[in-house]
Amino acid sequence: MTRLSNRHAVITGGGTGIGAAIARALAAEGARLTLIGRRREPIEQVAHECGGLAVRADVTQRNEVVAAFAKARATNGPIAILVNNAGAAESASFAKVGEEAWRAAMAVNLDAVFHCCQAALADLLAAEAARIVTIASTAGLRGYSYTSAYCAAKHGAVGLTRALAEEFAGTGLTANAICPGFTDTAIVADAAERLAAKTGRSLDQSRAALAELNPSGRLIGPDEVAAEVVRMCLPEAAGITGQAIEIT
Repeated sequence: MTRLSNRHAVITGGGTGIGAAIARALAAEGARLTLIGRRREPIEQVAHECGGLAVRADVTQRNEVVAAFAKARATNGPIAILVNNAGAAESASFAKVGEEAWRAAMAVNLDAVFHCCQAALADLLAAEAARIVTIASTAGLRGYSYTSAYCAAKHGAVGLTRALAEEFAGTGLTANAICPGFTDTAIVADAAERLAAKTGRSLDQSRAALAELNPSGRLIGPDEVAAEVVRMCLPEAAGITGQAIEIT
């Protein structure tokens, strides 16, 4: 028997990068998966690989979240694990951040966490043991230049996680945030391209500059984040809640 056998896990943004790594890691532990994302092809590919369900939905839209979670529940049963992974990062000086860009950052990095937590809450509270794991960022714990909207949204996601942990303490539901530093994903690849364009550095030099912002001096691997998500979902993590766990 694997350690998460038959526990239904919903993962947002599960088709690429950290989300896909989390899907594979949870599937390896026996979890039943529902992957939710805006782009159908990537989530279907990972779902096929892991034997899970793919549901196309925009998690910034409340009605689509409700419908997606209803389909997930109808197919795989009550939800025991929610992984809020969907996110996006844009770079701009604070003076150039427009209202539309600000709202877009909040929508995907914070509002989506709110929508998904509420959509799953009844199942999570009814479960003997349930988990909310939100993929935040070190940007949710400190500030970075040129990412004011992203930092604000990720700080909000960490704050919401801590509030949920406090409110549901004493139940079987825990809530924790995982806060990786710069990770080897498409988001960092895009950031490296923008940095290269602005500074004249090569792409490799730009990636190295971002990696140096991590205390380890290297980019974090998606599998490292996935392993920490698995750890938070295991029975022996029942006493860990309200934490913002850095991977740097």
